[in-house]
Parts: sequence; structure tokens; C-alpha cells
Amino acid sequence: MDHYDSQQTNDYMQPEEDWDRDLLLDPAWEKQQRKTFTAWCNSHLRKAGTQIENIEEDFRDGLKLMLLLEVISGERLAKPERGKMRVHKISNVNKALDFIASKGVKLVSIGAEEIVDGNVKMTLGMIWTIILRFAIQDISVEETSAKEGLLLWCQRKTAPYKNVNIQNFHISWKDGLGFCALIHRHRPELIDYGKLRKDDPLTNLNTAFDVAEKYLDIPKMLDAEDIVGTARPDEKAIMTYVSSFYHAFSGAQKAETAANRICKVLAVNQENEQLMEDYEKLASDLLEWIRRTIPWLENRAPENTMHAMQQKLEDFRDYRRLHKPPKVQEKCQLEINFNTLQTKLRLSNRPAFMPSEGRMVSDINNAWGCLEQAEKGYEEWLLNEIRRLERLDHLAEKFRQKASIHEAWTDGKEAMLRQKDYETATLSEIKALLKKHEAFESDLAAHQDRVEQIAAIAQELNELDYYDSPSVNARCQKICDQWDNLGALTQKRREALERTEKLLETIDQLYLEYAKRAAPFNNWMEGAMEDLQDTFIVHTIEEIQVRQLVPRRDQALTEEHARQQHNERLRKQFAAQANVIGPWIQTKMEEIGRISIEMHGTLEDQLSHLRQYEKSIVNYKPKIDQLEGDHQLIQEALIFDNKHTNYTMEHIRVGWEQLLTTIARTINEVENQILTRDAKGISQEQMNEFRASFNHFDRKKTGMMDTDDFRACLISMGYNMGEAEFARIMSIVDPNRLGVVTFQAFIDFMSRETADTDTADQVMASFKILAGDKNYITVDELRRELPPDQAEYCIARMAPYTGPDAVPGALDYMSFSTALYGESDL
Repeated sequence: MDHYDSQQTNDYMQPEEDWDRDLLLDPAWEKQQRKTFTAWCNSHLRKAGTQIENIEEDFRDGLKLMLLLEVISGERLAKPERGKMRVHKISNVNKALDFIASKGVKLVSIGAEEIVDGNVKMTLGMIWTIILRFAIQDISVEETSAKEGLLLWCQRKTAPYKNVNIQNFHISWKDGLGFCALIHRHRPELIDYGKLRKDDPLTNLNTAFDVAEKYLDIPKMLDAEDIVGTARPDEKAIMTYVSSFYHAFSGAQKAETAANRICKVLAVNQENEQLMEDYEKLASDLLEWIRRTIPWLENRAPENTMHAMQQKLEDFRDYRRLHKPPKVQEKCQLEINFNTLQTKLRLSNRPAFMPSEGRMVSDINNAWGCLEQAEKGYEEWLLNEIRRLERLDHLAEKFRQKASIHEAWTDGKEAMLRQKDYETATLSEIKALLKKHEAFESDLAAHQDRVEQIAAIAQELNELDYYDSPSVNARCQKICDQWDNLGALTQKRREALERTEKLLETIDQLYLEYAKRAAPFNNWMEGAMEDLQDTFIVHTIEEIQVRQLVPRRDQALTEEHARQQHNERLRKQFAAQANVIGPWIQTKMEEIGRISIEMHGTLEDQLSHLRQYEKSIVNYKPKIDQLEGDHQLIQEALIFDNKHTNYTMEHIRVGWEQLLTTIARTINEVENQILTRDAKGISQEQMNEFRASFNHFDRKKTGMMDTDDFRACLISMGYNMGEAEFARIMSIVDPNRLGVVTFQAFIDFMSRETADTDTADQVMASFKILAGDKNYITVDELRRELPPDQAEYCIARMAPYTGPDAVPGALDYMSFSTALYGESDL
């Protein structure tokens, strides 16, 4: 690594140890440097009518050394000593060294005695410092200078030549094509580049050296054979020779500067246009997603079954956990991109970006508000629907159970009531039938409550919009109709039994006497009647069924108790996490707010701190996911309350989304402050002063000043303004008329006069240089002077030139330059 190639003048000479090492390691380099440095010196000394033959001998008396410095600097040195003594020579060399030092070059270990004594290494080192200072140091290309600037110049000039790849000042030049490409780029008529071959370096090198000497007045400073025969040609020799090309083409440097300015401006526009395209696409995609999602959230069409509604709840859970969070991030990124773009446009003297109709940030926020409004009632509706269906399922089951019991009880009753067994019965049988009928009437009256319950349940199912209400109503109607029929049949049978009883009692009186005489027969009949009466005892089977239902009920209660215990465990499990996560989110929000308004360290320190916060927040995500899992278990268990916490899952979700959005926005704000600071040259002290003033007048501590606070701030800084002037200032700092001033807008306003930005006139003047002072530019000129992508960018956007001096293919660079700073879309 060569220590003379630093961009700083003070670093040019760290030198003698390197010179000793370089020359001791490779004598071939000393030979190359002798030839190159001698030729370089002579290229300047000949302007004074002299030259040198031997570099270490001819500078010993200091006279030609002083002359060389006068020629290359254009300044007069102190009068030289004309004596021949050693002391006179040392005096002259010292005058030369003092002049070099006066130009900011630090000479280390190079003394006049070594030069006077003909020390070749010291003499070469001294000449190299002169070459660096006067031929290389002032080279500047795209914010790089000296060696790096010269290397970048070579790379830019040889970029169109696919078989040239300049990466350094040694082996990249061995095949000679780099030298030929430099000449061909500026003077294509001097070399037939297409005939050159990479595998013939001697021809290539000699061609370049001969053409440069003959046509460009650049003396031969290198030997082709030495370069080809050396594994790694001397870097200093190559740099010296290449710098001669740079200066020889300095006439073209004006065009180079113009092209650089245009490239810089176009690069800014291309980047901004890409950001605009990205914003438009992201905004369009996000709005389309919102447009598709809102109808789904607004759809309140109920499902018929618990399973279907629980599937809807699962779909909503997926929406909140999987589908919406990326869209929250996209919305946040959209706002960040918009703010960054507007900052860059302001800093590059471009008009603010106006998104296409319906895609403003405010449009996105309005659409998002509609989304969240639709979402707000959706989950509550789902849970209410699930409660309703749970109640319906319970009622429907209760209806079926009671209806089945009733239908089982009524089975055969109509047939029994229609029997005419009383027509052949005796009086005692009739009395038994009457007793049995009275028992049935009591039982029928007892079943009246069940029928009323069945009808009431059917009515409630109707009122709750049970999906299978028609079949419930049909069954209920059938039960009610049958019940009415049973009542009528019961009454009819009682009347028939009572008529028959009365008739038989009359007959019985007639047979009384006979009965008295037929005691044995009567005794037998009474026994038979008792037996018949025994067979008509009722409710025996039902009593057995009741005894069977009791243990079943006990088991159901036990199961319900276990379920409620499980539910309580789920509640506590969710609450334990939610009561930690909720306060953690709130704490992080407060900490981020403090970082963004406090002034601890530089903006880079704040950015680093915020990114550490961002990392810790992202690493917290598994805890949110775990809480979501517990919440899912709670919903699946149909738990709708939790006395152990005030935090719902929706509270946590919203807080988490706000936290992610806040940290991203805050990082973006600091990044934009860094952009503004660097573009406008604001010092850290100034930035701290701006922040202190802003914080003082941000009385509500919201990170924004309202209109009154901002007015007070301006007055405190000495602004004396009326309403019209204040309104003008507000239009600058609050273009969207939100009634607030952000810190970014504040520092933009406070530093608005300090930015060094290109203007449309400067770009126009640069195009005029590339066009050779013409009022138009051609496609060939654009492709020759600009990098390919930027040349094609211009060609695609420039309108045809229609002036009186127009030629075929002429392009209008003037309107193009104006458009760069006017409309955002060219």
C-alpha cells in the first residue's frame, strides 16, 4: 500500500521508509520511476527552454529544481544562489523544499544534503511529492479527490469499453488497452480501437505512447517492455503518466463537470421517481385490500349452526393475527416512504409529491378508519351470535326433549279415550272406569304445564330466529292440536261413562233383589272387580324412569363443575400474561417518546438506541403469539368474561400494532433529520439548539407544536410578523393544514436558506456544455457523455427540439431541465 495516495495534503509524505522498502524490494520500479519522473519534469522544464538528463545529478545544485517549481506553480521563488560551493547548492535546495512545504506538504526525512549528495531514493521521493501536490492532489471527480479521484476518472472514461477494467494503477494497465481507451474516448479519430487485441500488450502500449506523444504532447514516460516484463508495474510511474492524460484532456473537464452535475441531478430524480412509483403501488394495493375486506367485515348474515359461526370466528382470528398485521406494517411503511420522499424532494429543491387522485395519505387514513369501524363491531357481533346460537341449541334440545316426553305420554291415549268398553261393562266396572278416568283427568291436567312450556319454548325459538323454526312450529302445532283433541275426547268419555253409570244404577236396582239371593255369585264378582281395579294402577314405569334420571343429572352437574374449573384456569392463564404484556407495551411507548424528544448524544446515537429498541420489541413477538393462543382457547371454550384482567386481546393487539408503528415512524423521523442535517450542513450543536427550542414550546409534549405554540416560538426568536406573514410561514411548515408543526418541518424551516442545491438553470447550463453551446442535444451526444442508464432516461423523456436551428433527432434539453424541478412526473 502506497502512503502517498491519501486525499489529505498532510499525508502525502510519510515517505522515506516506504521509498527505501519499495526500491530495495524491486529495482525495476526504480528504473521505471527514473524514466517516468525524468520525462514528467522535462515536460514542464521545456517550457523554460531546458531539460534534465540524469534526475539525481541535475537537481543537485537546486537551480533546475527551483525552476521546475516556478513553471508548475506559476509563482516566483526566492532568488537562487549562483555559487558553485556545496553551501550554495544546499541553500537553493532548501529554498525549493521550503516552497514545497509552504504548499501544505509535510516533508519527512528529506533534507537538502541528500539531494545535493545525489541520493537517488530521496530525489525520487521528493519528485513524487511534487507530482502528487501539483499534478494529482487537485483532481476532483464526484466528491473524490487525488488518487481516488484520478482512478474514478479513469473508470468513468473507460466504462464503455468492455475489455477494459481499471481497478488500480499497476496491473490494470499492463495490456495497454486502458491507455488506448482514454485516448479513444476523447479523440476517437487517433486510434482504431476495434483493431486492438488484448493478447498484444506491446503493440497496444506503444500505440498509446506514440499517439500521446505525437498528438497530445504527452512525452513518453514509460517503456512498454518494462511494463510487460514487470509482474506489477510501478504504481507511482503509472499514476504520473495517467495524470498527464487527465491534464491533457482538461479542456474536456468542463464537459465532465457538466456531465457529473447532470448525472447527480438525474440520479436524484430517478430515485425520487422510483419512490413515487413504489408509493403509488403500495397505496393502490393497500386500498384494494381495504376495499375487499370491508364488505367481509360488514357482512352480518347469521349462520344456522354453532360450527359455522365458530368457523367465522376462526376466520376473524386469522384476519387479526395473520392478515391484518402485515397491512398495518404496510400502512406504516407507506407513511414513512411518503415522509422520506417529501424530505428528499425539499432537500433537492423539487416540488412536493402529490399522489394521484384518491391515494393521498389522508385517503389511506380515511379508508383505514372505515376498515377499523367495520372491524370494531364484527367480533362483538360474532360473539353475540355464538351466544344466541348456544341459547338456541339449548332451547331446541329442550323443546325436542319435552316434545318427545309428551308425545310418548300421549301415545295411545286417543285410542284409549275412543274405546267403547263401557257399553258392555257392569255398574261396578263403570265405577272402576270412572275412577280410572278421573285419575287420567288429573294426569292430563298435570301435563298442561308441559304443553304450555313446549309452546313457550317454540315461541322463544321463533323470536330468536331459529333456523329450523318451521319444523318446530309444525311439531308444536301438532302437539297443541292433539292436546285440544285429547281434552275433547276426555270430556266426551266422561259424559258417556256418567250416562252409562246412571243407566246401570237403574238396572242394578231392578236386580237388587236378585243380587241378594245370589251372594256367592256377587262375592265372586266383587273379587273379580278388585282384580280388575288393581291392573289399572298408573305411573309405575314413569317413577322408575325418574329414579334413573337422578344419577344422570348428578353426572351432568359433575361434568359442568369440571368445565367451569377448567374455564377459570384458562381465565387466570390469560390474565397472568395480559397483565404483564399490557404494561410492557405502555412502558415501551413512553420510552420511545422520551428518546425522540430528548437530546442524548448525536442523531446517530438516537438512531442506534431506537434500533436496539426495535430489536427488543420484535423479539417480544413470541409472547404476543402465546397470548393469542390462550385467547383462542378461551373463545373456543365460549368464555365471554374475565374478572382477573382489564386487558382484552383486542387491547393487546391494538397496543402492539401501535408500538410497531410508533418505533418505525420514530426511526424514520430521525433518519429524515439526518438527511436534512447532512444536506444543509447543520452542526450537532445547532441541531441540539433546534431540539431544545422545539421541546420548550411543545407544551403538550406530543412531539408536535400547535399553531399558538409555534407562533410563540417564532416570537421568542425575534420574528416580528403580522397575520399574513404568519399564514405564509404556516403554509410552509404545515402544507397539509393539520394545525400542527412537526420537528422535521421545524428544522426544515429554520435551515431553509442554507441548502446548496442544484437549480434548473444550472442543469440547463450543463446540458448546453455537453451540446457544444447548441440549443439542443443529440442522442449520440447524450450516449457519449452520460452513463448508459441515465442517457436512456434522458432520451426517453426529452421532447423533440423544434427551434429554427433544429436538425433531425435534436432533443429539447431546456424544457427537460425545467421539468426536472417542476412537475414530478416527466
